[in-house]
Amino acid sequence: MSAEPAVAAVIDGKAFSQGLVERVAVAASRLEAAHGVKPGLAVIIVGEDPASQIYVRNKGETTLKAGMRSDTHRLAETTTQDELLALIAQLNADAGIHGILVQLPLPAHIDASAVLAAIDPDKDVDGFHVVNVGRLSVGVRGLVPCTPLGCLMLLKDQLGDLSGLNAVIVGRSNIVGKPMAQLLIGESCTVTVAHSRTRDLPALCRTADILVAAVGRPEMIKGDWIKPGATVIDVGINRVPSKDPVKAAEGKTRVVGDVDFAGASQVAGRITPVPGGVGPMTIACLLANTYTAACLSTGVEPEDLNA
Repeated sequence: MSAEPAVAAVIDGKAFSQGLVERVAVAASRLEAAHGVKPGLAVIIVGEDPASQIYVRNKGETTLKAGMRSDTHRLAETTTQDELLALIAQLNADAGIHGILVQLPLPAHIDASAVLAAIDPDKDVDGFHVVNVGRLSVGVRGLVPCTPLGCLMLLKDQLGDLSGLNAVIVGRSNIVGKPMAQLLIGESCTVTVAHSRTRDLPALCRTADILVAAVGRPEMIKGDWIKPGATVIDVGINRVPSKDPVKAAEGKTRVVGDVDFAGASQVAGRITPVPGGVGPMTIACLLANTYTAACLSTGVEPEDLNA
């Protein structure tokens, strides 16, 4: 009689992120007690994009739960680029603000690159400033993009030492793919970054002990693309029609990742679900970055938040 197929262990990003927020809160309270520094995060949102409004509200609520200062600047859609840059300059000079985040997307009349470049790199808790990109590339401590940082935390929690493992990242964006590669190189993995022009992508994926999917195509990576026992980190968040034909006809949707979860979970050793995997880590890592920035601004060594 043939054995039943193995089912991958599901990595609970929601539970891990809650624990991380709690650890950040404890570390932040110790920083304030010992040095009189309360980590402060300023979030700027321009316009009325509904998804952005929800995300910004969640950031603010979670920041307050962690015992940090939370400032939200809600600007009108008609705000000029010069007005936005003036606000960023004001926050750069505010000693009580350690992290600045500008919610994207911005209105079309504002140059996002110019805005992100105006943020003090030591307050750039999104980790997108070219100075922080350079720091990551050469292995100098800086602020790291939140989603890749969250992925790395989940991987280390599950696997411990990552050195020597083969890692394949599908997707080469500046937000996830490239910084994820640098982080894994820093952990002494052997890293391959794949993309839309990679030849025989399924065969390449099957070489991965760690497979990170960040390509933005729903359920593209199939179960037979995965090495048995591999750890799969699915960064994708894609809205597709509901499985229920009636609901689909009404425009109802469901959220899926870049990985075919049902098929992949029969082959992988560990896998993140969508939703509930990488997604919850992003805000938690934003708080971790704000705490780190507060420590570094004070000349204090940050506590290890992975413990």
